[in-house]
Amino acid sequence: MIVRIANLLDASTLVLMREKLAAAVWEDGRRTAGGEAVKVKQNEQLTEKHPLAIELGERVLNALAQSKQFTSAALPLKVFPPLFNRYTGGGHFGAHIDTAVRLSDQPPYRVRTDLSATLFLAEPDSYDGGELVIEDTYGVHSLKLPAGHLLLYPATSLHEVRPVTRGARLASFFWVQSMVRDDDNRRLLYEMDRALMQLRELHPAGHPTLVRLTGTYHNLLRKWSDL
Repeated sequence: MIVRIANLLDASTLVLMREKLAAAVWEDGRRTAGGEAVKVKQNEQLTEKHPLAIELGERVLNALAQSKQFTSAALPLKVFPPLFNRYTGGGHFGAHIDTAVRLSDQPPYRVRTDLSATLFLAEPDSYDGGELVIEDTYGVHSLKLPAGHLLLYPATSLHEVRPVTRGARLASFFWVQSMVRDDDNRRLLYEMDRALMQLRELHPAGHPTLVRLTGTYHNLLRKWSDL
């Protein structure tokens, strides 16, 4: 399941982030790549312990905590501390699948990567290329979202970032360990939760059908959760 979450960050926060990232000292992104990924990765990143990465990462985490759509789609148990990268001058990240478990020096220290997340920070017309290409059971998707929009997708997916030929592609990226490990089960719960939200707008609180359907949702979550 690929989920787009619009306007996770507001315009003023984006301006602040871009100003601070423009003045940052970046490092070779290959330092954090493992296995086969190091052979196909060409970008720049802030290190996990970089003070700016920690500062801006807290802003991202706060925005996620306030997003009902993120909670509904990801059912997060753990979120890896957000990282930041930049692609310029032909920078790219060839086709790869993310590492199954990510380790961090910060809480929560160890995260099973059920979901990958990319939060776009640069406006799409400010750079050429840089599409995030994801291959799943429904085909190949080429995505380049507006600044402030978040993209969630299964970390099991083969994906790549196309070369950036003009400007700079800025993004925050991180991984989520979900309470529901199975992507199909998580998708069904997400679709059911969104439908329940719509029904609550049409029917009064305590409506018998809503009570039963909400109970079914929670019983399925109880059945499928991996805690």
